[in-house]
Amino acid sequence: MLAKPTPRLPGNNPPRVPNSLARSMARWYTDGVEDQAFTSSPVKEHMRILVVDDDPPSVKMTAFLLREEGYEVIAAGNGRDALLLLERETPDLVLLDVMMPGLDGFETLREIRSRYAIPVIFLSAKGETADRVAGLEQGADDYLAKPFEPSELLARVKAVLRRTEAYALGDPSDRIEAAGIRLDPLTSRALLPTGRTVELTPIECRLLHCVMRNAGRVLTHDQLLNNVWGANYGGYPNQIAVYVRRLRTKIEEDPDHPQHLTTVRGVGYRFETI
Repeated sequence: MLAKPTPRLPGNNPPRVPNSLARSMARWYTDGVEDQAFTSSPVKEHMRILVVDDDPPSVKMTAFLLREEGYEVIAAGNGRDALLLLERETPDLVLLDVMMPGLDGFETLREIRSRYAIPVIFLSAKGETADRVAGLEQGADDYLAKPFEPSELLARVKAVLRRTEAYALGDPSDRIEAAGIRLDPLTSRALLPTGRTVELTPIECRLLHCVMRNAGRVLTHDQLLNNVWGANYGGYPNQIAVYVRRLRTKIEEDPDHPQHLTTVRGVGYRFETI
């Protein structure tokens, strides 16, 4: 949960933003906090973001930052309301708080993943490596620890949306087959040699597509970060390993002894076609 009511969430110092934006934020922050979903006027690139957090000032602050960038924003105060909104709305991205009463962020994400292929960024005051790994293992596309700078939030939002949109605008030639696995990035599904179809998260799909189109070639951690998450994405320890482990549980007959997505110790990973 974000602390109240300072713009740097939940710290005590204001975010470093341009003076014009700071003045706008100051004017905005004197208004009352609304409990209803937020909507915005004209949307840049028609991107809609769902913000889920049980702290109204935090929701309003995040919504303000996003709308200043031209995004349309809707909001929910808890996980159950977020799931109801998802049934009616079609957001391009979900920003999901972890620590919420009732249905927490992890449980909410599991429900989202069982129904939709929507990218999700976790926002959490729990910023240790173990917490980040746990969030990624649940299927999040990214994990941002609070407090964060507004510029970092916006950069990560843009990066996730850009990656997702690039795949959504692909064509059937993006489909790929290797080692009997048929991957369709447009649906984020993989058909296994056994005839079973598995659902993939957006990041899982991009990672699998990357290693499959480079089958037989060793890809370093840096190469995977650049190709899957984008250039200049910092990442953090174990990030790739988390997604590789998740992929193995979905595509390998024995995830503990993988035949396809193998580790080249000290270097990276390779997709084996034999």
